[in-house]
Amino acid sequence: MGKITLPPSGLAEDVLCEMDSQPGELQLVTFTIGEHYGVPISQVQEIIRVGTVTKVPNSLSYMEGVINLRGRILPVLNLRKRLQLQVKDLTKESRIIVVETGNKTIGLLVDAVSHVIKVSSESIEKAPEEVLEIDSDYITGVCKLRNDLVILIDLERLIRRENIEIREEDAASPLARGMKPEGEERL
Repeated sequence: MGKITLPPSGLAEDVLCEMDSQPGELQLVTFTIGEHYGVPISQVQEIIRVGTVTKVPNSLSYMEGVINLRGRILPVLNLRKRLQLQVKDLTKESRIIVVETGNKTIGLLVDAVSHVIKVSSESIEKAPEEVLEIDSDYITGVCKLRNDLVILIDLERLIRRENIEIREEDAASPLARGMKPEGEERL
């Protein structure tokens, strides 16, 4: 298993590009929201510090709001709330992982980003059916590391389930006016 430890400031953009896949390997960006979770690095566009998130009235309880990311309006989903975990205050380690799946780009609010890792497909097992509920079909498996388990999330299923209809808008739209651009302070 290859593992890149993140610099103290977070995840540098060039770290996302420097890893090459070998056959039978999967590259993951791992993060914490109570436990360790992972998503394929191929779906991660960037990781940013949490800045101003504008609330949207009448949105889903776990939609944190929207951000203006260099001229694009993106919805931000709070994964703690979505996974029905206890709500926790933001810290200096909190991050928004900007992911793309299908034709949707969305921000995922997490407690912290841990590592970028390479794992063999042999270290991944399907999640036991006994722990999965109808509402958790986005959990695709569990990756066994030396001392930890990483729960793998299928972002396409998670986002499709939410039927998120907020589209990327030009920053000149009325919703974006007056919003401070995010992402200037990249990790």
